Amino acid sequence: MSLRIYTRTGDSGQTGLFGGTRVDKDDLRVEAYGAVDELNAAIGLACAQWNDSEIVPLLQELQGLLLLLGGDLATPGTEATTRGRVQIERIKPQEVEYLERLIDRFEEQLPPLNTFILPGGSLAAAALHWARVVCRRAERRCVSLWHAVGEDKENGMNPTVLPFLNRLSDLLFVLARVANQREGHADIPWIRRER
Repeated sequence: MSLRIYTRTGDSGQTGLFGGTRVDKDDLRVEAYGAVDELNAAIGLACAQWNDSEIVPLLQELQGLLLLLGGDLATPGTEATTRGRVQIERIKPQEVEYLERLIDRFEEQLPPLNTFILPGGSLAAAALHWARVVCRRAERRCVSLWHAVGEDKENGMNPTVLPFLNRLSDLLFVLARVANQREGHADIPWIRRER
């Protein structure tokens, strides 16, 4: 039996959080997990631009972590939560450390930066730069949510979300540079032109 994609429960401009609480669709929490969903789609676009056998599976793994993050953000509070057979996982500090190890590993393969670079180069690199800026937007939305709810056990936000998104944007920047390197494109240095 297949479920319908539409439920009509959001027609009044509200949506349900995990646990059943109804909130407006422009609620800070919905803005936060909506921005994470946009980021996931942007990473999917980057995957579609590149067939690198090492990086595409890694990006898909990151997409899976973003699904967990979205569930985390859609669940008020900071404690583990179960509803029926569904267990909400919270993003943990180990995921932040994992992103740091990836950044270090891929940075070792790149020449050092000594100037600002422009987003672009190969299609894959441009898509990863786009994902990076969407990640920064998601981070800003989560900062707004953090300011509103803090780390309250009942209604708060997991404090690991912010460092996770901060590291993820750094990783996406590094992977954009890796994409250019592997596809034979140089990073595009920013050169201030005299007018």
